[in-house]
Amino acid sequence: MRAPIGDFGTATPAPDCLEELTDPVADAVRHWGGSVPADRILYVETDPQWADTAVFVEHYGRDLLEKSANCVVVAGKRGGDTTLAACVVLSTTRVDVNGVVRRQVGARKASFAAMDTAVGETGMEYGGITPIGLPAAWPVLVDSAVVDLPWVLVGSGLRRGKLLVPGKAFAGLPGAVVLEGLGV
Repeated sequence: MRAPIGDFGTATPAPDCLEELTDPVADAVRHWGGSVPADRILYVETDPQWADTAVFVEHYGRDLLEKSANCVVVAGKRGGDTTLAACVVLSTTRVDVNGVVRRQVGARKASFAAMDTAVGETGMEYGGITPIGLPAAWPVLVDSAVVDLPWVLVGSGLRRGKLLVPGKAFAGLPGAVVLEGLGV
């Protein structure tokens, strides 16, 4: 099937290519219960050498810059407790870690999680982390601008592929909270 955005050879419904996904992402697709059908989540194969956003859009389509989202793992600390959360923002913005995120997770201090923590806790590759398949207890903070897009390009759990997801699907993820101003 042709991808709805970008210049990709083909797009495959995620339920039809579970073997291309990491275990947590494949499991989330397999047990999908969102308002958007799982077969609307599409997988596109990409070259890992072009995984970073700037290079990626040069190769796969400049229109993707405004339609891409990053999923970053943050750690909020209060006393001796640490809360991990994921933040999904457009790739043209930065996560408001010390404002919106800190307040939302009730932390005194918030920062990006260490790479080892992000990879170890998600079971995904750094640079390919996706909000689909994250640990169930995590808050998934989603910028409202992401939800408003018809299609969003986001990681697949690996650097060698991406997911094309209807924006409104992010609002239905387990633990999802849609926020204005998360991406600045």
